[in-house]
Amino acid sequence: MNVVKVFKVTREWMCLAALLTATCCFAQSDPGPRGGAPGAGAAIGGLTPGELDFFNNHGIPQFSQVEAVADGLGPRFNLDSCGGCHIQPALGGTSPAINPQLASASTVAPGNTVPSFITANGPVREARFIKNADGSPDGGVHDIFTISGRPDKPVGCAIQQPDFAGQQANHNVIFRIPTPTFGAGFIESITDTTIRNNLASDPGGLKASHGIKGHVNTNGNDGTVTRFGWKAQNKSLLIFSGEAYNVEMGITNENFQTEREENPQCATNGTPENHSGFNVGTTDVADIVAFMAFMKFLDQPTPVSSFGNVSMASITNGRGLFVSTGCALCHTPTLTTGSSSTAALSHQPANLFSDLAVHHMGSNLADGITQGTAGGDEFRTAPLWGLGQRLFFLHDGRTSDLLHAIGAHSTDCGLLGGLLGGCVQSEAQQVIERFHVLSPSQKQDILNFLRSL
Repeated sequence: MNVVKVFKVTREWMCLAALLTATCCFAQSDPGPRGGAPGAGAAIGGLTPGELDFFNNHGIPQFSQVEAVADGLGPRFNLDSCGGCHIQPALGGTSPAINPQLASASTVAPGNTVPSFITANGPVREARFIKNADGSPDGGVHDIFTISGRPDKPVGCAIQQPDFAGQQANHNVIFRIPTPTFGAGFIESITDTTIRNNLASDPGGLKASHGIKGHVNTNGNDGTVTRFGWKAQNKSLLIFSGEAYNVEMGITNENFQTEREENPQCATNGTPENHSGFNVGTTDVADIVAFMAFMKFLDQPTPVSSFGNVSMASITNGRGLFVSTGCALCHTPTLTTGSSSTAALSHQPANLFSDLAVHHMGSNLADGITQGTAGGDEFRTAPLWGLGQRLFFLHDGRTSDLLHAIGAHSTDCGLLGGLLGGCVQSEAQQVIERFHVLSPSQKQDILNFLRSL
């Protein structure tokens, strides 16, 4: 046991040293978030007048709305609007530069303590506990705030926040950051067959030779491919919307009707707090339908051919190196959608740079949580479109530096690690090794290409 502990500590320091070497001692560096106008956030071209009207007059207002207790906020929640978490570089994106969970805590959640993992310049985070007190798997979201200190709380509501400090001391808490929703309708419209065939395709045996396998996450009842979320755990945008409304804001709805906190002094409404109206001639649309339509009708991000001091030649070369180094073996540049009830989404190229499958990412990124068929170290290949204006990377937002993010894909257990156990190797290991032996200028071209997306 002592040998295992020594090895684990030594391996962790070796990984840290490798990351520092990759970022400090060579000429290449992350250009940083691309400036200029947002390359995303607009509606898809070619929507019908009705679709565009729904996007503008239902989707945007509801996705932006700040919720109060009267709207169903709480009893436990992470923030009070979709747009607060999904706003960089435009509505529908991901964590902004100034964290609203800290900036607005005194008004959104007065009397609450902001946990240490929520910082002013860090990402919006949700916290999940790996295990329950009895050692059984947990994996669920434990919301950061309660409504107990708000002036609009129900009389007598006095629930407490989870003991985040204690859970951190026990190494029992992991984090997730918001995923961008740009182009989500394209992702939803890619057929299961396309995803499965792309994953199985291996011209020249490159995936096999690099140790890349992966598998799709699936819905338990019908076996269809799930594709939204860090572990591809959600099937559709409507499910994704309903779950987030309930989990992140505590608002029950027609998809998720049960309060996550049923203390009767705080959860005073026994019916779904948001639902469709069924009056004659009603235009009352359930919020989750508006959220779904907003995300479905958001266009995919638009890349640029040059920016700042970065030339077209560097970006073009970086794209070629991205493929030849092996990054595209998982980050598939383009998948084609199938038929859709929205004509603008039918049979279109989705330039997402993802295979939408889950892969073993190794001990360095493992969070110990299983969702569907995605295990403790398995994550969906993150779509890279829009990466050029993203501020935080990896599932927990641990870094804002692309070099750190690339390095974190690597977990090399080596012979000793394989013999002693306690280490799971990343499927990306050989690809990252190929990246590390590139020249500084070649690495810079790949970084420049990624920031052009």
